[in-house]
Amino acid sequence: MDLTRLSLLDDYAYYLGVERAMSPNTVSAYCSDVQAFLSSPFAADLEGLGSDELTDYLASCSELLSKRSQARLLSSLTSFFDWLVKEGKREDNPCDKVDAPKLGRYLPVVLSVEEVNAIIDSVDTSTPSGARDRAILEILYGCGLRVSEASSLRISQVFLEEGFVRVVGKGDKERLVPMGESAVEAFGQWLAVRPEPDGPQYSDIAFLNRFGKQLSRISIFKMIKKQALLAGVTKEISPHTFRHSFATHLVENGADLRAVQEMLGHESILTTEIYTHIDTATWQAAILEHHPRRQGR
Repeated sequence: MDLTRLSLLDDYAYYLGVERAMSPNTVSAYCSDVQAFLSSPFAADLEGLGSDELTDYLASCSELLSKRSQARLLSSLTSFFDWLVKEGKREDNPCDKVDAPKLGRYLPVVLSVEEVNAIIDSVDTSTPSGARDRAILEILYGCGLRVSEASSLRISQVFLEEGFVRVVGKGDKERLVPMGESAVEAFGQWLAVRPEPDGPQYSDIAFLNRFGKQLSRISIFKMIKKQALLAGVTKEISPHTFRHSFATHLVENGADLRAVQEMLGHESILTTEIYTHIDTATWQAAILEHHPRRQGR
């Protein structure tokens, strides 16, 4: 990709991060999609590119991407061309005439309460890293945090006596989430053995690695995989699974959907409504499993 297009991509990234106040992860994902597009032969003429060429590009990616990834790619390109129009570099957005792939209703993997307990109980808390991992799991499940929110959590955002966490989520939006007794206890035990930070920039970071630096999201992901294996949980899970499970169990136990929306930091309640569908799917499976007309009975 030539220097002109690199400069264009830098300007677009600045727009997303500063003017749109998107999170670094979202900016990175959008720019990665746009960079791949700009490096392709389909983007030879940005000013004259039409919806047909864009459709051909998306079709060329379809074998490598799931429908959900294709939808995200189209969203990234729509945002990019909207920005080009805003900057006066184009008169229209060719994405407006491109049909998005049809997506089925996505139901995320959810752990049962027993599986959550098994994973948390599998942690050996006799070591500092074990105390840390237990605290992370308790907060992921007990507070419904995103993995990026847990990784960047600061001690000053945790109020143990009052029993709540002040979370800085997407777009630097803040929300208050109550902490249960288990999360409060686990976090307090971690603080008691937390290593010395490797520099003042880490002094307020809650979760540190053994070198005194901020624990990465990848490290949290690997830890969860390891503990699930030790607990005998065979579902394909990630840190986000604990967030899904947190919300699903709240809804199953009668929590108000608006309250769950606030705790998760969802802008729209439509996003939160997925958890009512999970509850319905669980109920449906249970009914069919015990139905007198089930095959094999």
